Amino acid sequence: MSGHSKWATIKHKKGALDAKRGKVFTRLIKEITIAAKAGGDPDGNPRLRTAIAAAKAENMPADNIKRAIQRGTGELPGAIYEEITFEGYGPGGVAIIVETTTDNRNRTVSEIRHAFSKNGGNLGESGSVRFMFNKKGIIAVPKTAADEEKLMNIVLEAGGEDLNDEGDTWEITTDPASFEAVAQAVRDAGIETVMSEVTMIATTYTKLEGSAAAQMIRLLEALEDHDDTQNVYSNFDMDAKQLEEVAG
Repeated sequence: MSGHSKWATIKHKKGALDAKRGKVFTRLIKEITIAAKAGGDPDGNPRLRTAIAAAKAENMPADNIKRAIQRGTGELPGAIYEEITFEGYGPGGVAIIVETTTDNRNRTVSEIRHAFSKNGGNLGESGSVRFMFNKKGIIAVPKTAADEEKLMNIVLEAGGEDLNDEGDTWEITTDPASFEAVAQAVRDAGIETVMSEVTMIATTYTKLEGSAAAQMIRLLEALEDHDDTQNVYSNFDMDAKQLEEVAG
């Protein structure tokens, strides 16, 4: 199983990421607001269209979505957000990218730096680890929801890149530009998903064991639990046995 899927599994089992619906909504609203700066019409703004789809998937009320768009376009007053991306290293040299959206740059920089240093990591320069990742769409489907042949047909017809066996799930990968079409094809087929997002996938993984793996998980949770964090990506990997122990 890839490191990406393993960490996603940990998050789902522990509820470490976005445990409260209010936190989910906050992150989605920030993303919609930022995306709407480039235009409030989702038909001509792919990032906004993706953000709205994610919000609807979490059953966000339409009024909340509308207000977030209006704050982004300036039709309604609201906080002025900026995006800051951090790159750094965790225990054992694991590469980490943290995407944040904040209305207070100094606070966010200070707190993210503290999270790294407190948990055995350190911030790096811009570009220090990004080259280790590629942006991809990922759609994870439980094996009980669809067979390989059916999913492969969707991948080929809708423009996906690959279909991988990840243990309990099938994992469809797409180019970011094709993600919406493939995700829609999966929905149209009535197939359940456990994860559907555009993310950063590592080209190589760093495997940790024992205390180093436990410390790495604490670092990831500290970063993901920060109020300004939108996304955290890493090339961390661990063995299946320790995964089960951690995920409990």
